[in-house]
Amino acid sequence: MCVTARWSQPKQTYAAVRQAVAWCNRGGSISAEPRINDRIRVPEVRLVGPSGEQVGIVPLAKALELAQEYDLDLVEVAANARPPVCKLMDYGKFKYESAMKAREARKNQAHTVIKEMKLRPKIDPHDYDTKKGHVVRFLKQGDKVKITIMFRGREQSRPELGYRLLQRLAEDVQELGFVESNPKQDGRNMIMVLGPHKKKTEAMAEAREAQAARKAERQGVSSVEEPAEEPAEA
Repeated sequence: MCVTARWSQPKQTYAAVRQAVAWCNRGGSISAEPRINDRIRVPEVRLVGPSGEQVGIVPLAKALELAQEYDLDLVEVAANARPPVCKLMDYGKFKYESAMKAREARKNQAHTVIKEMKLRPKIDPHDYDTKKGHVVRFLKQGDKVKITIMFRGREQSRPELGYRLLQRLAEDVQELGFVESNPKQDGRNMIMVLGPHKKKTEAMAEAREAQAARKAERQGVSSVEEPAEEPAEA
C-alpha cells in the first residue's frame, strides 16, 4: 500500500501538468489583447485623454463614465503600472490601423533571397548571354546569385575553364554586383556567389516606382503638357 501511494501522486501531478500545458497551448488562459471597458478590474486608473492629455488618477467608474460620454472605449495600455494606465480611444479603429501598419511593414520587409544559375564550362555564346541576362535581372532585384559551373567527364581535369568563365561573368555584371564569395571547387562543381550593390529595400522601392510610372503612362498621364490649339483666324 505504501508503494502504491508513493507512485500514484507523481502520476496525478504529471497528468495535471500535461493538462495545464495543453490548456495554455490552446490559448485558454493567455490573451494578447488589452483589457477594455468593463473587463478592467481595478479601483482606479491613471487616465489619458483622447488627444494624449494627462487627466490624472481617477476612479474606474469615473473613467468609464468619461468613455461613455466621449463615445469611446477605455483601453488599458499599461497593465503593470500602479495604478494601470488607461486611454480613451476608438479601439476598433485602433486595431484596424495597427493591422494596416503591420501589413504595410510586412509588404516592405526585405527578405534575403539567393537565386541560383547553373552553367557548363563550354557554354554556347547565345546560352551565356541568356544566363547572364537572368543574373542581371536578379541583381537588379537586389537578390544574391549563386553561380554553379557543372563539370562532366573529362571537364573535371580542366577547372581553369570554369574559373575563367566565372571571372568573365563577374566582370560583365560588375556594375550591378560584386563577388561575395570567390570561386571554389565543390566536388564536380565550382561555385561563386555574387552580391548586389543595391539593397533589397532600394530595389523594391524602385520597382514600385517603375510600376506606378507604367500604370500612369497606360492611363495617358504625362508630365509634358500638350501644346494649346491656335485660335482660328477670323
